[in-house]
Amino acid sequence: MIKKVLLFVVLISAVQISAQSDMTKLSAKVINAVNSGAQSLDVWIDLTDKGNETAYLMANPDLYLTQKSIERRKKYGIAINYTDLPLNDSYVSALEEKGAVIRKKSKWLNAVSASIKVSDLSRFTSLSFVKKIDLIAKMKSDKPKSFEEPLPELSKSGNTGNPVPQYNLNYGESLAQLEISQIPAVHDLGYAGQGITIAMMDAGFNKLSHEVFDSMNVAHTWDFVNNDPDVGDGGMGNGTHGTYTLSAIGSYKQGILVGPAYRSTYLLAKTENTDSETPLEEDNWIAAAEWADSLGADITSTSLVYLDFDPPYVSYTWQDMDGNTPRITRGADLAVSKGIAVFNSAGNYGFNSDHNTIAAPADGDSVITIGSVTIDGLRSGFSSVGNTVDGRTKPDLMARGSSVISASPSSNSSYTYTSGTSLSCPIAAGAGALLLQARPHLTPIQLRDALKANATNSNSPNREYGWGIIKLLDAINNTPSSNKDENPAELKTFSLKGNYPNPFNPSTRIRFEVGVTADLKLEVYNTSGELIAVLANQTFSAGVYEYNFNAQGLSSGVYLVRLSNLTENKMLKITLLK
Repeated sequence: MIKKVLLFVVLISAVQISAQSDMTKLSAKVINAVNSGAQSLDVWIDLTDKGNETAYLMANPDLYLTQKSIERRKKYGIAINYTDLPLNDSYVSALEEKGAVIRKKSKWLNAVSASIKVSDLSRFTSLSFVKKIDLIAKMKSDKPKSFEEPLPELSKSGNTGNPVPQYNLNYGESLAQLEISQIPAVHDLGYAGQGITIAMMDAGFNKLSHEVFDSMNVAHTWDFVNNDPDVGDGGMGNGTHGTYTLSAIGSYKQGILVGPAYRSTYLLAKTENTDSETPLEEDNWIAAAEWADSLGADITSTSLVYLDFDPPYVSYTWQDMDGNTPRITRGADLAVSKGIAVFNSAGNYGFNSDHNTIAAPADGDSVITIGSVTIDGLRSGFSSVGNTVDGRTKPDLMARGSSVISASPSSNSSYTYTSGTSLSCPIAAGAGALLLQARPHLTPIQLRDALKANATNSNSPNREYGWGIIKLLDAINNTPSSNKDENPAELKTFSLKGNYPNPFNPSTRIRFEVGVTADLKLEVYNTSGELIAVLANQTFSAGVYEYNFNAQGLSSGVYLVRLSNLTENKMLKITLLK
């Protein structure tokens, strides 16, 4: 009886597409949709090749990649390959002539996403360059719980910032969410994300006029939902969510909110239609990742994850979290293969003792999946857990995601507390940017492994915490530097890198870097300009140096470190706190 039913289904499908020989190009999901009476489909159309000009395109990457993107590949020894080449325009035109309404093009997957009529299926399957037709999964994103029930906004009145000066910057209420991962100590070394390009993929960014973004360098924006450069409020959604996440990583308002990577360059991509209850964003995310790659992004941060949706829409389930099934996951892993470190929220589906609760693309084997902890370092109750279906430990790392201060979209100077892995992910991505700045030779996988090796749970990773809470200073200190790719002519003569600990009692280590051989003097002064100590006065060859300063017998307060030669000097404030 079962065999007869299956045969009946196949025969009906064959009649409806009019050519049984083309059935091999249709996925089971497409056939099921046809049998269910669908009149139109949103599909991926996979192509067989990219045409006859591949050799020419391989030799001329500047035709489709920016110089920064090409240089990133050279830095990591990544060759231009087939997935970098653009789609064959004649193939795309032919699909449009057959009735396809093209949504997005993916050179990485060699596919287009499109809306087509069921009655036209045979027109597409008959094309020799069409390899396969599959449904696009329609998914819902997993928003942080506190966004659904927002906490009262933070008032700036009476906010005095850090009660006791501890670092060079005044972090205000944001100190705790960064300090748990040692980020302020790394800021004191001079790292704030300079030279690192971060792509943020989110539901839009509706308050870029907020005061925390006044000094932010936003290089490019694109709305992949409406296909225009406006990533704020507008048709098909608003950008409240993106305002929260962007402020968590890139804010700079001393005394209130400072993000980990406040001096990085940002690419902002709107990838989600928040107006719709049946969003179709998998292809938007992949298109945004390819856009970020072409513009030379070093890191992506995504605080959206996708899993199930109500029938009759095709869903991803926990059983699909194997690192290969969701196309968005394959796209994320391909981004890593291009030299991009991909950070993604684990999700807010909480704990399940029987199976994982993570959501795509957090299941990717190359994706850095971020869970959330509380102020006490405990896993937030909403934070999703692993492992993947194929047995890999997820999440990878944890950062503060409960009660995180962020910019409020209600005005240009208001703030709020929000919670979710949507907040822990950008904080972790910002930490990744500082590590990459400090250790620019690290590949995305090496960067991930350095963070994992120095996290709080590195000796016993598990499905709740992964490798644990990021400890950024430890990751930097325990990861050897490499100058093999640097051009000596481009190195600065010398620079102060900071001190640790700061504040200190009674001693601290002062670190500086020399680019070319120079006669240098390292001195310490008080704020009145009186010389306290001469730590070094000699010729230094190129390299990184550390000198100990012992302040035994000195009073608490701020002191000035001066590194100088006959033509220039560098200054650093340090704090003695007894």
